Amino acid sequence: MIKVGGNDLLNEFDLEDALSKVGQEIEVCACVHNVKQMSGFAFVTLRTARYLIQSVYSEENCSDPLDGVKEGCFVKVKAVVKKEDRAFNGIELTLKNIEIVSKPDYEYPLHVSKRKLGCSLEVNLDNRSVALRNPYERAIFKFQEGVVSGFRQFMLDNKFTEIHTPKIVAQGAEGGANIFHLDYFQKDAFLNQSPQFYKQTAVAFFDRVFEIAPVYRAERHATSRHLNEYIGLDFEMGYINDMYDVMNMETAMLRYLMKFLKENYQPEIKILEADIPEITEIPAIKFEEAVELIKGTRSKNKFDLEPEDEVFLCDWAKKEYGTEFIFVTNFPSSKPPFYAMNDKDDPRTACKFDLLFRGLEITTGGQRIHNYNDQLEKMKAQGLDPEDFKSYLEVHKYGLPPHGGLGIGLERLVMKLLNQQNIRQASMFPRDLNRLLP
Repeated sequence: MIKVGGNDLLNEFDLEDALSKVGQEIEVCACVHNVKQMSGFAFVTLRTARYLIQSVYSEENCSDPLDGVKEGCFVKVKAVVKKEDRAFNGIELTLKNIEIVSKPDYEYPLHVSKRKLGCSLEVNLDNRSVALRNPYERAIFKFQEGVVSGFRQFMLDNKFTEIHTPKIVAQGAEGGANIFHLDYFQKDAFLNQSPQFYKQTAVAFFDRVFEIAPVYRAERHATSRHLNEYIGLDFEMGYINDMYDVMNMETAMLRYLMKFLKENYQPEIKILEADIPEITEIPAIKFEEAVELIKGTRSKNKFDLEPEDEVFLCDWAKKEYGTEFIFVTNFPSSKPPFYAMNDKDDPRTACKFDLLFRGLEITTGGQRIHNYNDQLEKMKAQGLDPEDFKSYLEVHKYGLPPHGGLGIGLERLVMKLLNQQNIRQASMFPRDLNRLLP
């Protein structure tokens, strides 16, 4: 009988540990990224989960032959660590043993070992299992991990409780046509557009909650800014005075996040040449003021901002305030969502805001209606039948604190932090109007 539960755990390659063992022998599991034959020796670049490690093979030092070792082979090596400033990450391995544990049956269809793939985005996505072996492509999603980790840590530090809400639901949080229908055991169901209803419910017993999870939009868009499945960074907080409490929380979170990325993800920042902004304060402008500001250049949409409007406002904020962020507040109250509280000083507007960053909306948030009768009124004013939202209204019946929150599109934020041109670059396996594979 075998008993499992010991402390002898497999370790992943750790650069700091390797740097502390100069002159010593270590064991590394890695993928062969590239082999460059020289006169009498060979450079073998090893790809670990996060790093490229330069190693040197010679018959003199290595007891195993190099025959059969090629790009794509997974290997276990024993090697002596040497300090080498000219090498990747400042170390070089002198190979003593090299064991092939797995090898590819086919050649790569892409130039993985180049700095960038040099192919079209469509070719990249069609060959995703190979494309993501490229260090640049891979770094995008290690960096994305950093955004998620920083967001989560800030939330936990500020006493938010992490929750997990259903993605198969009986009603959409935002209604409309942009919702995926499901046959759920002969019942109508939908893929959730937002955790909004559940976040608000949870505020009644946790005060502050957050969730990191996929959301689904059946929008028939094929643009550089839309996905049909994306990751939402959502939070909701109780006992607020107004929507500015939510905006202050987001500003503090973003300030923390940028610092967190700089402290923990320098390898990826370097590979990606990411431009991480400094954040002190973020200016806010009311929707009506924004309309006046961009008058003559904007579209005829009276209730929302168009993509070119977002670009204009970000350019303006950078010129006027030296920041790449700007809040736009007080959108028309006739515009969804129905759970947005109307401004008590101007009921024509709602306590709703968007955060724009580098020409793109990355956040939508605001103060929510917490009073049952007020919520009924707003639903009716927008032509909705309260009967369709009975479950959601239950929490209002039994009381809620004044509350508000927001949702951030993870891929949009990453896309802009990395100055990418298409949001699908920031999704590991994107789902869009035309893509269901891989």
